[in-house]
Amino acid sequence: MPRLPVLGWPPTPGGDSPFPVTDASRHDGAVPPAVSTRPGLRLRDPHDREILRLAVPAFGALVAEPLYLLADSAIVGHLGTPQLAALGLAGTAIQTLVGLFVFLAYATTASVARQLGAGDMRTALRFGVDGLWLALGLGVALALLGVLVAPTVVDAFDPSPAVHGHAVTYLRVAVLGMPGLLLTFAGTGVLRGLQDTRTPLWIAACSYLGNIVLNVTFVYGLGWGIAGSAWGTVLAQTGGAIALGVVVVRGARRHGASLRPDLAGIRASAHAGVPLLVRTLTLRVAILAATYVATSLGDTALAAHQVAFTLWSTLAFALDAIAIAGQAIVGRYLGAADVARARAATRRMIEWGVAAGAVFGVVMVLARPLYVSLFTRDLDVQALLASVVLLFLVFEPVAGVVFVLDGVLIGAGDGRYLAYAGVWTLVAFLPLAGLVLLTHGGLVALWWAFGGFMVARLVTLVVRIRGNQWLVTGPDAKTRSHA
Repeated sequence: MPRLPVLGWPPTPGGDSPFPVTDASRHDGAVPPAVSTRPGLRLRDPHDREILRLAVPAFGALVAEPLYLLADSAIVGHLGTPQLAALGLAGTAIQTLVGLFVFLAYATTASVARQLGAGDMRTALRFGVDGLWLALGLGVALALLGVLVAPTVVDAFDPSPAVHGHAVTYLRVAVLGMPGLLLTFAGTGVLRGLQDTRTPLWIAACSYLGNIVLNVTFVYGLGWGIAGSAWGTVLAQTGGAIALGVVVVRGARRHGASLRPDLAGIRASAHAGVPLLVRTLTLRVAILAATYVATSLGDTALAAHQVAFTLWSTLAFALDAIAIAGQAIVGRYLGAADVARARAATRRMIEWGVAAGAVFGVVMVLARPLYVSLFTRDLDVQALLASVVLLFLVFEPVAGVVFVLDGVLIGAGDGRYLAYAGVWTLVAFLPLAGLVLLTHGGLVALWWAFGGFMVARLVTLVVRIRGNQWLVTGPDAKTRSHA
């Protein structure tokens, strides 16, 4: 395994720097010319090389969380349908809780990238340290609260008695991983802002492999059942968080950034994340509403929905790799006051999003016979899952554009608009989900409604990106102030 970069700036050509001398380290927003990645292959757009350099490693790191759930689903699914359905409920609750605090990564990426574009490495890392302290405090509080309210959260979904106990067991253990998860968000955000997506990739890969080994050992080797799956995931995630923290701390020391808690800086980090928290809350409410409707359709529908949504989330995080590139690149360009390149990079990333979404949709539909049976032996669940996956062909290209534009606006610090847009798209989705609930329309109808939610998001994002209000330049514009 190659040596992990440790924020050893200034970079040396051909070394293990988190980003190469040829672009981000110049801090001028310049884009390197198109180059060949191997003999006979040339990238036709000048932004392709940089997008690939950031997005490919980000892809691996981003899919780590849904891959955790995919591995858990494959392992727990063979314990029985009630256990798999319970994992669906608990997993949705955990993802909702964690998703609300994804701003720890997104806001940090935007603010650090702007400072990088302006050439102030020390301040960039100081912002990152503030984010780590905020993540640790929030994670500990959420873990303590989650253990206490786990039964109440499960009750809110009104599951069958066979599912209820398993869901509470999993949730009570899984929330203990909150400090590690939130620290992972913040640490990853720092490195993304510094144009380094390789380090999070290596750490995520090691965590994922550790998760599989621990899950199999605890669930089957020690016979802990669904609780063993939760413990394996918690330990793997915590190990990854520690590794990321070490990398960021070493970089901060190298550049003279203070490691002490700064209350003003922590408050500024929290304030910058509030609009993104609202934006994420609207997304999670939509997902929770879909899960509630799926629960009302019975255990078979809920189990199929859990696997389908985990697959969707995996692809969504994969598409978000391009959005992560958008956050880092656009944030750096606007920090360097280069509006023209910010727009040009955005146009190119939209093209990437459409193409990637179309490819993912086709592959998921054609490969159904290969993966559907991996998650459950229940033939009814398999049939329903196969039907739902057909809709991926329609909505994955839409999702590709949605995720790219979402990332671009986050990188631009346009969180307030994203918050308002999130409220409007939620208002559009809830009546559709309610209609499926009242008519008992079935799981396929529910997923058509969820596709409508994605289309509503697309409309709000395209309207914004066509204007100029999001193109605010400077190191501190629309991000945060810091003493």
